[in-house]
Amino acid sequence: MSASTATTTSTGPTSTDAPSDASGPIIAPIPAGLTERAALLGGPEGILAHDDIAAFVREQLDGQELDGRSVCLLIPDGTRSVPLPLVLPAVHEALAGRATSVTVLIALGTHAAMSEDTLTILLGAEEQGIAAKYPGWEVVNHAWHDESQIADLGEIPAERIAELTGGLLTDVPMRVQINRLCVESDVNLVVGPVFPHEVVGFSGGNKYFFPGCSVHDVIDISHWVGALITASRIIGTLGITPVRQLIDAATALVPSEKLCFTMDVVSGGQDLNAIAFGDPEAAWAAMARISARTHITYVDRPYQRIVAIVPEMYDDIWTGAKGFYKSEPVCADGGEVILYAPHITEVAAMHPGIRDIGYHTIDYFTKQWDRFRDHPWGELAHSTHVTGLGTYDVETGQERPRVRRSFATSIPPEVCAEYNVPYVDPASLDLDALRADPDTLVIDQAGEVLFRLADEREDA
Repeated sequence: MSASTATTTSTGPTSTDAPSDASGPIIAPIPAGLTERAALLGGPEGILAHDDIAAFVREQLDGQELDGRSVCLLIPDGTRSVPLPLVLPAVHEALAGRATSVTVLIALGTHAAMSEDTLTILLGAEEQGIAAKYPGWEVVNHAWHDESQIADLGEIPAERIAELTGGLLTDVPMRVQINRLCVESDVNLVVGPVFPHEVVGFSGGNKYFFPGCSVHDVIDISHWVGALITASRIIGTLGITPVRQLIDAATALVPSEKLCFTMDVVSGGQDLNAIAFGDPEAAWAAMARISARTHITYVDRPYQRIVAIVPEMYDDIWTGAKGFYKSEPVCADGGEVILYAPHITEVAAMHPGIRDIGYHTIDYFTKQWDRFRDHPWGELAHSTHVTGLGTYDVETGQERPRVRRSFATSIPPEVCAEYNVPYVDPASLDLDALRADPDTLVIDQAGEVLFRLADEREDA
């Protein structure tokens, strides 16, 4: 395995020899006994009754020492399908009269802040409003761009980063910074789902701290490590990935007590198959095993064309690209993945730097590292995730992606060209005819279920 010799500057990490070969045994199995530390209700089959969910939540929190303590409640933003109204009222009931304060922190990462209206929908408070449904709770967006709201927890040295990444990075320390609320509260309570994820393997758990409530250094380094491994390899891999190890190491520096509810969400986002509770590592491990059985669809053969219909909860390519990540593994060599999203009008308002680099393979960046080393690594990583595997020849300047990916959106053709992406007119696609084509896979609500080839199936 090749390894980087990298340095950092005051503006972020840089590297002088980024690796392009990420093969090797760098994903460890989930330790025996970790899942047993979590309480679990449900499993991969069946739908949980709403009353049973509420009773489970109250029972778990009743057993915790929460009296007289402040609580920071970390939840996902609107880019995750999860029926929070099935869980949060029970959390409110269990904390009422016990916690001195409860602040609900929306774990945005670097997504755009949610408006009052969208927060009201997320929390299921359309009828009476947030203040009436959850009296005493304060709801705030993670302000990742506001330095006054960020706490500095120190640095993980380069030697430790090298160990955690299996040598993918050898000279890069990581500055650990997080929303101040996570540090100043006595207890952090994470409530969120677990899905296959393109950077970390399976989302959830400590990911709500990093990158959910952190800033660029941890985000850039963790996402770049995922890009070096490649999204195609890491997504839906059941185990402790190098990125998960980075996230866990950063979270260990948060001094507050940490508790976690994880959930397996039935497709469509209205019900739960399962819910677990414990420390974030255990609750994540218990739910990742279930998600590996409920959110990965295996197909017998690759498809020449895939049309990923992106739901409206993803309002730009930065978030909607999950439709590509989770379908590309079953696209045939030389085939095409079309992101069908007529509602999307822009690539990434919060990340204008994507326009400067366009969408390319990991090979394109690592073989021209001097040119790209100072660009934010998180944006480089996103670029590779939306392109997939491929090669770049330095001598000829020719890039050969394994598959073609196209945008059938309301982003104009000339803008798509600036991003190095083919444009498809959404109106030109006959979805009914495409569904009938045996060489085409049309995916509704693309972005949360991962598609894999049957011969890649892992035991969960």
